[in-house]
Amino acid sequence: MKSLKELHLIYKIIGGIALLIIAGILAIYLLAYLMGPPSLSDQTPTVFYDWEGEIIEDTFGDSYEWVSLENINTSAVQATMVIEDNRFFDHNGLDFFRIVKSLWNNFISGSLKEGASTITQQYARNLYLSADKTWSRKLQEAFYAIRLEMFYSKEEILEGYMNTIYYGHGAHGIEAASNYFFDKPAYQLSLAEASMLAGIPKGPTYYSPLNNLENATDRQQLILQRMLDNEMITDKEYKEAVNEDLLYQQQAQAEEEASFFKDEALKEAARILEKDVEEIKLGGYHLHTTLNSDYQQDMEEAVAQAIDEESDLETAGISIVPQTGEIAAMIGGTNYKESSYNRAIDAKRMPGSTFKPILYYAALENGYTASTTLTSEATTFELADGSAYQPSNFNGYYADAPITLAEAIALSDNIYAVKTALYVGGERFIDTAEKFGIESNLNDVPSLALGTSSVSVIELTNAYARLANGGKAITPYLIEEITDADGKTIYSHKPQEEESVLDEKKAFILTQLLTGMFDETLNSYTSVTGASLQNQLTDIYAGKSGTTDFDSWMIGYSPDISTGIWVGYDDHREMTNVAETAFSKEIWANYMEKIDEDGKNVFPMPSGVVGLPIDPASGLRADTNCEKSRIMFYEKGTEPLGYCKNGDVDQLDDEIDDTGILEKWFDLLF
Repeated sequence: MKSLKELHLIYKIIGGIALLIIAGILAIYLLAYLMGPPSLSDQTPTVFYDWEGEIIEDTFGDSYEWVSLENINTSAVQATMVIEDNRFFDHNGLDFFRIVKSLWNNFISGSLKEGASTITQQYARNLYLSADKTWSRKLQEAFYAIRLEMFYSKEEILEGYMNTIYYGHGAHGIEAASNYFFDKPAYQLSLAEASMLAGIPKGPTYYSPLNNLENATDRQQLILQRMLDNEMITDKEYKEAVNEDLLYQQQAQAEEEASFFKDEALKEAARILEKDVEEIKLGGYHLHTTLNSDYQQDMEEAVAQAIDEESDLETAGISIVPQTGEIAAMIGGTNYKESSYNRAIDAKRMPGSTFKPILYYAALENGYTASTTLTSEATTFELADGSAYQPSNFNGYYADAPITLAEAIALSDNIYAVKTALYVGGERFIDTAEKFGIESNLNDVPSLALGTSSVSVIELTNAYARLANGGKAITPYLIEEITDADGKTIYSHKPQEEESVLDEKKAFILTQLLTGMFDETLNSYTSVTGASLQNQLTDIYAGKSGTTDFDSWMIGYSPDISTGIWVGYDDHREMTNVAETAFSKEIWANYMEKIDEDGKNVFPMPSGVVGLPIDPASGLRADTNCEKSRIMFYEKGTEPLGYCKNGDVDQLDDEIDDTGILEKWFDLLF
């Protein structure tokens, strides 16, 4: 047994801890009092503007209207309290009884499913905080709840909560929800309608009757039962409500415009102002963005035309103005309401052959020209570590003869690409990718030439934009200007300094080579990869498509816009349907043609470059004796001298032993 002295010491420790807890609680309440009432003006929605200054939408969407507590049906208020916070009028912001009960129930069940947030805490979260489930956020939420209860009446808090809670489908507040679901104001709601709406905020996707009627009905009946148990309604009212057939309005609801874009704009504004996203959403700011509303609509329509809304296929797209870095349009998925995950920004996928232009820029830096030839044939590469690598061309087609760089790009020849990657060397290849703004981790392996390291859509689209603007580095952005609720400018984007990271002449030459995917003059052992789009395109574009087993890409540009499109499955399911692999090209072509305003795309040619009629097969100058001819471009002094019928082909395969600049493991291949 413990001695009296030991027991006395234990009692003193327990008493000391209790005093510390009480002192801490008193200190918190004193601090809350000294800080004064938290502002309720922060509930003002932030407004988005497009690049022309036209309002896109605010952060509450079109479905938002504040109504007084008196103009909300009593059943709606009671139903909300009975399911969210039945002791609302009995606590001071924190329901300690409910907290202890939920902790005990979670301990017994071994889960964290039961929460204890009061209506006041939820209102505080709506006003000031994010929805992140972290301890710091919960502590902030509790402190704000104490301050709200200290300085505002229960009625003011309840009214604010009913007007800011989210009911899904873009509807913020009970008035917007009532109009959205039942086409009537909140004061006209029936008991059945009110109880149905009260169940939605716990999980707007899961409990919306428009998404899952069974889940919504089960929760509605739970609410009605609790109202009956708490004597808020009679048996007769309960039975009538349970048996009432609810009629939801059938009128089509307008889709939220540019939802993925607006999400990213909020994040960018939060970074600029060093605030939480939720603070920006409800801070009454005016965000003047780079969004081109016409481009955005055209991109969304192009996606809708190509991909069936019932399909599991996802897509991502982004357009960047090469000269400035403005993001003019963005799509992060096929259906924002089902998934707000932005695949244009956050997802990384294997780009396939769309990564080849970076390789071929490195090749131009290391002696290649449009006429450089390598043999396209089935090849097993023996690497320096003793391993073997055997890539293949699409459908196993090969020229079994030398092809030019111009043909290799247009036909997307994989053997040519891998040979070039080995020639350039992995280190130089990766260094070149960094010049293009690629920040993702790249594996130093020969298959990098075929796009086996994952990158994001925005990264690769921005890389192509550097070619479109003559090699200058630009950083994509969405926010031009931010003003506060009083109209005072608190941020203005400064034009970026133009830093040349790529050689202007080589960028132009590569751009001209990339127009070849649409030019059937370059057809050889197979068709150019853009042959299916030739009848659809009426102007000049540069671009490259890419396909893996799981991804389909198309990235291309005009002098005015660089656009990347990705299509695939979130779960990396194999794209077995051949038609699916063409969707990215269809979307890209449809969109680029719609936004092509003057139909006169001309990439300005820098000095020091010459253009000549060239025989695509030999890479030599073309005359009347040649079967085909295409204008190709060279830095002065590197253009071919011979003609197609009597000249020597610039075939790199035959020069391996003489060059002295190849990697030693590349020499072993031939």
